[in-house]
Amino acid sequence: MALRAPAAALFPSRAQRERLDDLLTRTLAAAAERVARGPVMPDLDMVQFRAELARFDFAAPQDLQRLIGWITTQLEHGAVHMGNPRYFGLFNPAANFPSQCADRISGAFNPQLASSGSSPAPVEIEAHVVRAIARRAGLPDESAGHFTTAGSEANYTALLCALTRAAPAFASEGVRAFSGPVAMYTSRECQPAWFKIAHQAGIGRAALKLIATTARGEMDGDALTQAIESDRRAGVVPVLISATAGTTGGGMVDPLAHCADVARSYGLWYHVDAAWGGAALCSARLRGVLAGIERADSLTIDAHKWFATTMGCGMFVTRHPALLSETFRAATDFMPSTVSALDPYLNSAQWSRRFMGLKLFLSLATAGWDGYAVHVERAVEVIALIRARLLAAGWSARNDSQLAVLCVVPPDGFPSIREIVRRVLASGRAWVAATSFAGQEVVRICATHGEISAADIDELVASLNAAR
Repeated sequence: MALRAPAAALFPSRAQRERLDDLLTRTLAAAAERVARGPVMPDLDMVQFRAELARFDFAAPQDLQRLIGWITTQLEHGAVHMGNPRYFGLFNPAANFPSQCADRISGAFNPQLASSGSSPAPVEIEAHVVRAIARRAGLPDESAGHFTTAGSEANYTALLCALTRAAPAFASEGVRAFSGPVAMYTSRECQPAWFKIAHQAGIGRAALKLIATTARGEMDGDALTQAIESDRRAGVVPVLISATAGTTGGGMVDPLAHCADVARSYGLWYHVDAAWGGAALCSARLRGVLAGIERADSLTIDAHKWFATTMGCGMFVTRHPALLSETFRAATDFMPSTVSALDPYLNSAQWSRRFMGLKLFLSLATAGWDGYAVHVERAVEVIALIRARLLAAGWSARNDSQLAVLCVVPPDGFPSIREIVRRVLASGRAWVAATSFAGQEVVRICATHGEISAADIDELVASLNAAR
């Protein structure tokens, strides 16, 4: 019996692949130019889109060239554009070009990063980048870690490590290994994903203790100590303190050194969630904002935030590699392991996964620390310019972040914060967010795009003032 030829639609000839690859490159480049000039908000006709989508019954094959054009059009009109320099929104930057190249390279080779046996070069590259980040943060040379899908997975890993160190029997017995209910502590300005993490880890959402903040929006160190003392008297078992370096709402940094002192005093795991603010490590000028981060037991940094890689590039870094391995210990005879201490499947919650670390490796190798310093310092300068422009127009700043986040309220005569933001988004001229900071509704502005121009700042300020 003769073997059939491969499915041509899935595995086209080299000539066809090169033609389609060139087409894809040109199509995406043209779309990126239109996105930068166009509205930030989606303008897709959802009724028409759903009708078109319904025609994809997958009964008959369609031409890939046409499909490339169709899907590009849908994304161009059917998503908020972080690639537009007037997106002053959440921690979602326009992706830098080296990381986009990394995605294409990784997709072409498609290495399986569970094991160093199957992917020795990719695993070592990722480990090299993690060590470089650890050194930059001031952690010991033996520090290790891994890449994650995002900050939530990295923070989840920190909690599992804290629970495992506090009670080694947690690995087999779960929370029954503790003498009472466990607790972890973080600021009330923390990333709300911590609630899901507490649930996922099996300690329950009530175990997450939100500590009051100061008027500046930073965790109150005295309130932290009081909460731990109160819990201990009630038979609760504290296990972890998580300080935030770059809060979502106001870009504030908790008192990292003080939190480290408290953690050491009570024998708790000290974690720093620097998903956004960790990029300040690149800048000698901004490094002091993170003083105390070097004392952490573990860190979260998302490269797909201020490092501006494509999405899906978080990191977990710890000074306790042996404990990390113990936390995710597994036994199997089918994995091609060669250096178990490096194998990601033995050191993380994931098993099968793609080569995520290549995004940051190519970006760091291309720009160097100095190039990244320019990137993060420029974002801070952009926010300083926006702040000055808005203050001159009668707006008031409510936060005092040294990072690239600004919270403002309008002068008299404007509608509510929610209405201001609604009007700005409806205009398509810019993207900002409505949030709460220090108990007050504010307009939140964040410099996430690496190519924001003076004209983009003008457009943002004009759109905010036009929302009266």
